[in-house]
Amino acid sequence: MLIAKLKTLFRQAEDAQAQSHNRALELTCAALMFEVARADFAVEATELDTVNALLTEQFDLAPEELLSVTEQAAQQADAATCLYEFTRTLNELASAEEKRALLAMMWRVAMADDVLSRYEEHLIRKVADLLYVPHSDFMAAKQQAL
Repeated sequence: MLIAKLKTLFRQAEDAQAQSHNRALELTCAALMFEVARADFAVEATELDTVNALLTEQFDLAPEELLSVTEQAAQQADAATCLYEFTRTLNELASAEEKRALLAMMWRVAMADDVLSRYEEHLIRKVADLLYVPHSDFMAAKQQAL
């Protein structure tokens, strides 16, 4: 009986940790995509629509979850002083494949308005460097987004 209770407690703790891990990834990815949308000093509706679509697709978010994530991510992006705050989280939590997926999503946001500014490209390159993503993966993500 005691062992069953302990197993249940451990399982609940693992589930809570997994949910926390997933939410941190969702928020960080959303915040970085918002940063890309803002990089050229003009946030277009198509860019915001792309961010929402990518978050829904990548993380299978319900509409109310999407609203919560985007609001929190926008606040984090507004409060951020540097990209390291976001990339540190990703380096701790994300796999190499998840990092590559994020870069592809960032490229899709940058290209959503059919104009790729040098500021958007610079931001994505900087994030790729901070995530220790090889240049070949950086270029592959760009090609995938095209």
